[in-house]
Amino acid sequence: MVLDLSVDTQTYIEDCEVCCNPILIEYTASEGASLRLTAERAQ
Repeated sequence: MVLDLSVDTQTYIEDCEVCCNPILIEYTASEGASLRLTAERAQ
């Protein structure tokens, strides 16, 4: 998984590369570094 850290806050759904189930990705970044990342099964 590649994150675009030029975006400060982002939430999106991405399919798992292994099982193809949707994953909810949320992250916060500052100055090009990830501060918080969560990934959970999307409903």
